[in-house]
Amino acid sequence: MSTQISILGCGWLGIPLAKALLQKGYKIKGSTTSSEKLEVLKSEGIQPFKIELKEREVIGDIASFLEGSEILIIDIPPGLRRYPTSDYIAKVKPLLQAISVSPLSKVLYISSTGVFEDHESIPGYTEYYLFSTTEIKANSLIEAEQLVLNLSTAKASVLRFGGLVGEGRHPIQFLAGRKGLQNPEAPVNLIHLSNCIRLILEVISQDEFGHIYHGVETNQFSKQAYYIKKAKDYNLVPPEFDHSQTTKGKTIRMDLTSKALGIKLENKA
Repeated sequence: MSTQISILGCGWLGIPLAKALLQKGYKIKGSTTSSEKLEVLKSEGIQPFKIELKEREVIGDIASFLEGSEILIIDIPPGLRRYPTSDYIAKVKPLLQAISVSPLSKVLYISSTGVFEDHESIPGYTEYYLFSTTEIKANSLIEAEQLVLNLSTAKASVLRFGGLVGEGRHPIQFLAGRKGLQNPEAPVNLIHLSNCIRLILEVISQDEFGHIYHGVETNQFSKQAYYIKKAKDYNLVPPEFDHSQTTKGKTIRMDLTSKALGIKLENKA
């Protein structure tokens, strides 16, 4: 009998991921917040559910969505930039309550390297970086990670991706022609969609739950050099950078992830 996986959030990453898992023989339940998208999921062989996380409640049949699944993949963008006043933790807590009374044994929470701050010293952040109390209180993404990792009823992993790149999605499309961009010498921390899916498949197939992972591609270019090169590749107007202030940035390391999963990512971003 094949393992069933529930994917909360079938969007830009969730749908291609679901299709990759279906090809591996898994049964997939997928959620969306859009009624129109239910038929799209169904046409791909995904059992569709309309689920929406609200502050202090989950809208939709979350119990049926989780029923019979061994693994839950949480892939919901917090939308903190679009809705800065929303309480993301108040949305996560009802979900965790539903997980605690479900048959799930494993959870994979898709997070972001945005949990780490940029500094003039350009720090290198590993998977074992310990956040201070101040950092946790200032960033609800970090707090959400901690809540998931502390689940007592399921073995949880957190996978932090760098900036997402893929078919029809590249930052240069928004940066082309812009002037006065900050931090020209900052490192670039990106990952291609295909590598995101590869990492998730490895965590599941190797049953490596209970850890923190990073997903970024090794890139020796500075932000300025990288985006000027990409503008040329895409035949776009290159952006212009401001060199009047000291660069702030960070390097995201995934040495421990590569070692734990035994993989090396090819640069595709």
